[in-house]
Amino acid sequence: MARSVTLFTGQWADLPLSELAPLARSMGYDGLELACWGDHFDVQAALQSKNYLKEKRALLKKHGLACHAISAHLVGQAVCDLIDERHKSILPAHVWGDGNPEGVRRRAAQEIMDTARAAAAFGVKVVNGFTGSSIWHSLYAFPPTSQAYWEAGFKDFAKRWKPILDVFEAHDINFALEVHPTEIAFDIATAERAIAALKKHKRFGFNYDPSHLGYQGVDYVKFIRVFADRIFHVHMKDVWWGHGNGDAGVFGGNTNFGDSRRFWDFRSVGRGDIRFEDIIVALNDIGYTGPLSVEWEDSRMDRVHGATESAAFTKKLDFKPSTRAFDSAFEKEK
Repeated sequence: MARSVTLFTGQWADLPLSELAPLARSMGYDGLELACWGDHFDVQAALQSKNYLKEKRALLKKHGLACHAISAHLVGQAVCDLIDERHKSILPAHVWGDGNPEGVRRRAAQEIMDTARAAAAFGVKVVNGFTGSSIWHSLYAFPPTSQAYWEAGFKDFAKRWKPILDVFEAHDINFALEVHPTEIAFDIATAERAIAALKKHKRFGFNYDPSHLGYQGVDYVKFIRVFADRIFHVHMKDVWWGHGNGDAGVFGGNTNFGDSRRFWDFRSVGRGDIRFEDIIVALNDIGYTGPLSVEWEDSRMDRVHGATESAAFTKKLDFKPSTRAFDSAFEKEK
């Protein structure tokens, strides 16, 4: 096995960490990518109590688990979003506050800054998450949308995230955006534009997740090579597309996950259409040595069954890059 195989705990936040940790170990995982919700990782508690962090580390160590990254997707979403009532259900009460949209955005930004500080105190180097977007709603360009309109959205993103990333720099932490519909970057073109908007801030990179690219028609292997120096973390997550009955397209048709009419749906790792072999080769080519973190989502499958088979699939698939040319045995000594 070339890399640590971890489990992202976001989809398991209904379980206390004391219950999830031994379960994850029994399913074959080497570590956990802790979500900053449920009781898995509380940013403010981490900053207020050294014992809190010691207890987290002790719990992980007890079950033979490492932690290489924490994830703040929910709060990060609110930094740039046009805030509505849906955000209340995903945000801590102290971030939501009175629900005033600009106040929510500013408190979310402060919480992400605190997440960088908590990550440093915990001893991890990567915070994964979302950024939100003030222009996602204009994805389909009608009413007619000018480049100036979209550029204003990227400027808003840079204005809000540059001070956050400066805090990440101060604490030697990387922020890894999961490129994803609803974020400022959702494909290669917008990821390039986001980097440019931030003037190539070195602390901004990506939590690579092919599942959000494949069904869009984005070349998810090319993504690795284009952003080789900004792949800070990797999610192993599968998806299939083209399996619906034609009723709902790429935009989902306002259906729920698991609806047979959908054009695409998330699958247990190895059961979808993502070419993971190509991904491993590309990751080896760019020298990525970080964890492979399973983000398990499959509406049709028991999650323990699915997460167990996903860990086994990932470990079997992964391999170390070669340290010598395969034909070097034929070289004559000089």
